[in-house]
Amino acid sequence: MMLRTGCLFFFLLAAVSLRAQDSTGDNYGPVKVTKDSRIDILIKKQIYINTLAIRNQPGFRVQVLTTNRRNDANDAKARAMQLHPEHRSYIDFQAPYFKVRIGDFKTREEANELRNKLLEQFSGGVFVVPAIINVTPGHEFD
Repeated sequence: MMLRTGCLFFFLLAAVSLRAQDSTGDNYGPVKVTKDSRIDILIKKQIYINTLAIRNQPGFRVQVLTTNRRNDANDAKARAMQLHPEHRSYIDFQAPYFKVRIGDFKTREEANELRNKLLEQFSGGVFVVPAIINVTPGHEFD
């Protein structure tokens, strides 16, 4: 019986305290919210970071070497970077081969221009391959 009375008293007290917090604001006027100015700075910073992000899209790269020797792949990548610093160079590993690829091109025609230059500089098969390329903002597809 005492436990029931204690529970009933607790629920009545909780109901009264909840009712006491229910206010229409008539006595206090409108609510004023003050925002920290640092929130605007954080929002602007996040927008800037998002615009710098690299986006992955389908495109083409020029493959200059396929080998199962990592050192040969690293040497070919370094050589490609020296010969064509305006293009990014990549080493893709597809077991058991390392594939050295150059550039991020939206079209096969753009990649073929670089391929024609690389034919003289790399022996073996130099060819255009489809790939997921890195596109920086401002250079996205139409």
